[in-house]
Amino acid sequence: MSLPIAPIQIPAVTADTSAGIQAPAAAAGSGEFRGLLEGAIQQVEQTGQVATQAVQSFLSGEGQELHGAILAVQRADLAFELGLQVRNKVVSAYQEIMRIQM
Repeated sequence: MSLPIAPIQIPAVTADTSAGIQAPAAAAGSGEFRGLLEGAIQQVEQTGQVATQAVQSFLSGEGQELHGAILAVQRADLAFELGLQVRNKVVSAYQEIMRIQM
């Protein structure tokens, strides 16, 4: 009883990483900083949801390979860490502005 060995396949790219964070159409026209941040937060949440779906698909045996699930989780982790660092910089800049004396 021998099991066939399947070759390693290159995973399909789920998202274009060169696109970066895109501003929503409403924020791009009016220059709203809030809209830009909301769009970035939504992208981070979407990346986390894709990772969750990939892990669930792997655990249920629906054809998702281990390395694909791991890559999705790593992408979600990096997106979250980037969002966290951006938030820290925004809070730091706000605190610096509030310290300015007029």
